[in-house]
Amino acid sequence: MASQKELSEQNFRRISWINLLLIPPLFILFAWPYAVIGLWFDLPEFWLHVGTFCFAFPFTMTIIHGHVTIALGALQRSHYYEWLTKYRWGFGFWIRPVFFSTRFRLILLIISLVLLLAGVML
Repeated sequence: MASQKELSEQNFRRISWINLLLIPPLFILFAWPYAVIGLWFDLPEFWLHVGTFCFAFPFTMTIIHGHVTIALGALQRSHYYEWLTKYRWGFGFWIRPVFFSTRFRLILLIISLVLLLAGVML
């Protein structure tokens, strides 16, 4: 059973701030391999940017989801996602629960690979 301290709004705010600080470096970490491969194959600039975003976003959200799971536990993370939807225009503005759906992340990853293959073939 989680303690009240663990499920407090103060703890949720702390986790949100840490997540927001983790997103940019993680995004860069996961984006550069796709960007280098795209530049190597001379992809059009628009496809390169869209593909890089679609490639890095799922990996970044997986790490953020893992951070929330470690901070709160697998059984309590749903409380955090409910809190984010409650503060949709505050802490939950950039992070939506749908981003942590495995299906959503796999679709983005497949889209990025299709864009890369299409760019290479053209």
